[in-house]
Amino acid sequence: MTIQGLIIKAISGAFYVQTDDAILPCKARGIFRKRGIAPLAGDYVRIEDDNIVEILPRKNELVRPKAANIDLALMTVSTTEPSPNTFVLDKMLAVCEYKKIEPVIVLTKNDLKEDDSFAEIYRKAGFTVILTGEDIHNEQEILSMMQGKVSIFIGNTGVGKSTLLNRLFPDLDLRTAAISNKLGRGRHTTRQVELYPIPGGGYVADSPGFSTVELEQYEPIRKEELQYCFREFAPFLDKCRFVDCSHRRELGCAVTQAVENGLISPSRHESYVTLYEEAMKIPDWQREEGKN
Repeated sequence: MTIQGLIIKAISGAFYVQTDDAILPCKARGIFRKRGIAPLAGDYVRIEDDNIVEILPRKNELVRPKAANIDLALMTVSTTEPSPNTFVLDKMLAVCEYKKIEPVIVLTKNDLKEDDSFAEIYRKAGFTVILTGEDIHNEQEILSMMQGKVSIFIGNTGVGKSTLLNRLFPDLDLRTAAISNKLGRGRHTTRQVELYPIPGGGYVADSPGFSTVELEQYEPIRKEELQYCFREFAPFLDKCRFVDCSHRRELGCAVTQAVENGLISPSRHESYVTLYEEAMKIPDWQREEGKN
């Protein structure tokens, strides 16, 4: 008999599938490995005799963290320890936009240090920014956004993802670790993506934190698509002098003019230019592969 379910956890070839009646430990058939496909947390699958026999079509997937069918990404950034990095956040936001995942920025540790200028960059770009901290409680706003959705917390190591999740959902009891003063970052406390059911419907995932070096593991976005991954560019894209404008430094570029006029934050545009120049280095075969 074939049963349909949701993969809520994947560890070293073992998969745990939530069905209507139970959580079943399963294995994936070898056909997926031959096809170069791996089941992911968040995948809806069909199983027979404790074997995953089919992965249902995905609406999106992430390479890091490895997850599928995500509705909401809570991009967790701390105001201090570690300090916020606009390029790291902008790259993750661009990936979310590219994958059609709605990003929300959760700014943690505001009780330790306020950073209104950082928050304003992203509010100005059209993102929801929520401030949190030990003495700043906006949990209900976050919870209301998560209802009925598959949500994932993503952020640099040590920004307080697991701490925040424990405040939102005390029953999860996720592991946390203190910041290393020597290295200025937290120890990895989350080893894999795992989905947890939340009250009122939906699932939430904690994900492994990453270092700046590990950020390179994010899949590149083709340069032709990158302009659509910066939402504040949208009003200006059809106003450039040249149709093939790269929005970096061309004469008659409406995007760079908007930066000069204070309508687009300079740091956001700088991140775009860096990502565009990275995308120019992508080999042609990899660009073709990314279209599929």
